[in-house]
Amino acid sequence: MSSTMKNMLLYLVTVLIWGSTWFAIEFQLGEVAIEVSLAYRFILSAILMWLFCVWRRLPMRFSAKDHGFIALLALFNFALNYILIYQAQQYLTSAMTAIAFTTMLLMNIVNTRLFFGKPVAKRIYFGALMGIAGIIVLFYPDLDGLDFTNASLIGLVLVLGSALSASLGNMASVRNSRAGLPITQVNAWGMLYGAIGLTALVLFSGTPFTFSTSPAFIISLLYLAVFGSVIAFATYFALLKGMGPEKASYTIVLFPLVAVVLSTLFEDFAWSGYTFAGFALVLLGNALVLTPFAKIKALLLTRQPQLAP
Repeated sequence: MSSTMKNMLLYLVTVLIWGSTWFAIEFQLGEVAIEVSLAYRFILSAILMWLFCVWRRLPMRFSAKDHGFIALLALFNFALNYILIYQAQQYLTSAMTAIAFTTMLLMNIVNTRLFFGKPVAKRIYFGALMGIAGIIVLFYPDLDGLDFTNASLIGLVLVLGSALSASLGNMASVRNSRAGLPITQVNAWGMLYGAIGLTALVLFSGTPFTFSTSPAFIISLLYLAVFGSVIAFATYFALLKGMGPEKASYTIVLFPLVAVVLSTLFEDFAWSGYTFAGFALVLLGNALVLTPFAKIKALLLTRQPQLAP
């Protein structure tokens, strides 16, 4: 399989899975505390990852320094990120959460500049302004009077915090890849650290380890653990390693499309003029951030009608 076909397959898997996990999270909310649900998710994910590594007899030893960066990856990608996302979806639909989360794209690019010294192209500033404008338009109906006790605004702040946490986790992943650490073993350790951290949080907070026997909770938990964590993180981190955080972030532009379709079908997500305009601005802003001006110019030139001699 060529590298192009491989990357296309990785993109497809990542987009379809993560685009649908936003909807699956809805079935985890309510009866079981968020941190308990997440502890179950990553305990299961860690067990599956370690069973796979043992079965394949993969080397699992890393230096203390590497374990430190793996722990950072776990903190930002496998714990804090999801605590904030699950909290946000108590205030927002899965579609709104997914759209707002695309701000991670800009955060990835800025953080790549801060942590790895990669310059930021001018078009990124225009794309960022367009994306921010899109978020403002999307949430404009909830901005009347700037009441920060409004549920939608609380949800938006939580999503932005989650996006920042995920972006910092991406930077740890890029560092680990540059250090030559294997994705599978890093994810196994990371999910184990995430499971331990989440379990410790539950124990120290005094939250009871309750469990729901409803089919919706169990099926969504299994889907989130196996597909949303084990498989999707493996494919996304493979894209990060092979293409860098900027290009791999194309998945962030695409998975809200899946989330919006599912939310429209199953959550009665109501479209308005603000929704269409805001969603369009976010997508266009992200596309502009990811597409060099030279490619945009070439695309426009190829679409111009050719005059007969």
